[in-house]
Amino acid sequence: MKQFLLSAMLACLILGKLQAQELKKVQLMMMSQKIAEAKAEIDKAVTDPKFSGKAETYYWRSRIYAAIFNNADLRAKNPKAKEIAEESFAKYQQLDAGFKFLTDLGPEGPQGYFDLYQGSFQEGVRTFNAKNWDSASYFFTTSVKTYDQIYQNKWIQSKTPFDTTSILYLGYAYQNSQKADKAVEQYTRLADNQVAEESFIDMYRYVLGYYTSNKNESQFRKYLGVSKQMYPKENWDDYEMDYLEKNFNLAEKTALYDKESAAGTLNEFQYLQFGDWFANTRNKEKDIDSATQAMYSRKASEAFQKAYEKNNKNAVAAFNAGLLFYNYFNDYSDKFSDNIRTLQMMNANKPAPEKDPKKRAVQDAKFKEQTDAVKKLNTELEKPINENLETSIGWMEKAVDALRGRNDLNRTEKMVFERSLDYLANMYEYKRDKMRGKDMKLYDLYDAKYKEYESMHKKN
Repeated sequence: MKQFLLSAMLACLILGKLQAQELKKVQLMMMSQKIAEAKAEIDKAVTDPKFSGKAETYYWRSRIYAAIFNNADLRAKNPKAKEIAEESFAKYQQLDAGFKFLTDLGPEGPQGYFDLYQGSFQEGVRTFNAKNWDSASYFFTTSVKTYDQIYQNKWIQSKTPFDTTSILYLGYAYQNSQKADKAVEQYTRLADNQVAEESFIDMYRYVLGYYTSNKNESQFRKYLGVSKQMYPKENWDDYEMDYLEKNFNLAEKTALYDKESAAGTLNEFQYLQFGDWFANTRNKEKDIDSATQAMYSRKASEAFQKAYEKNNKNAVAAFNAGLLFYNYFNDYSDKFSDNIRTLQMMNANKPAPEKDPKKRAVQDAKFKEQTDAVKKLNTELEKPINENLETSIGWMEKAVDALRGRNDLNRTEKMVFERSLDYLANMYEYKRDKMRGKDMKLYDLYDAKYKEYESMHKKN
């Protein structure tokens, strides 16, 4: 019995050595770059019960097929090489979770992972250049995952914990195939690690646009802050105001404006944008009453004035403030004109005088009371008419002064300059005509200002 047991043990040892020799043959073939021969050997071994349950078998199978995948000629002959390599890597890791066999091989141990990474990256680039976005994302997904594994197991001496290029191109591939969620997942990984080369700025813009569309304010604010930190010279205000425009209602915008303005945290551009929103409430909001519209109009003029305070060269802000005061002036002037027409109609339709003196006196007193009431309204209107007129002139002149003499005006600035001159000419003409036959000195003064702005308008 003891002799039988000894023989059995000896047989096992011999078998183990034979199995080790078989796999050693595969190793030697790989060292000699005889990949095709190694493939033939490992394909036989993986179907042999003596080898099929061993970690070493799947290690060599993964490594051989990864090498095939990383060789363009061999890859063409073995279209399933990548899938077989990945399947074998997974099986090997299941059987040798601590990578003992791989570690015992020394520096050559993780070579299969490097081959899988390189082959996946190359195919990712090729298919990306061919605009085959789904294939590109498939290959770059593997290069990203494999690099992560290489880094995490310290098989590479690098301070970079991820493959920036693979992640970026994986994001591009997803973006181009309209898979925004997956694209942002890649982009935010880079953003979270403060990757900020100049050519990556569009990635940050895309992320902000994505969270704007998805109404995710917390994530939007997070990556807006990162964007500002990484690209401090870039103007990110447009993105912030775009988020508010698309996701905040008027009441929310108003509350935010009041809060931030009181805290002094709004900048020139933000004041301009809030001013534009408030000035256009009538066009954008349904069922808004005149009193509310008037309130927002005043709030808009305040915002434009504050924008100008931030930058006294901002002609657009000055013009917009002036235009609102011009509109107030027009509104009061229209009421004044309506009252004049009312008086004219009252006079035209005045009843025939009573013959009886006493009755006529009562009649005249009543008519005078009625007309005096209308005249009183116009007397009360003179102050707001003049105040808004003068304020509008002041802001329009600020706009003109900010642009006068410049030869580099853009399209908007040219429009502001021309319209400011036009409004100023109209307002000084109004002031001049009010002085006709009353005060010739003021008449001449206002006439000179009218002619000045009118001539500038014609020259421009």
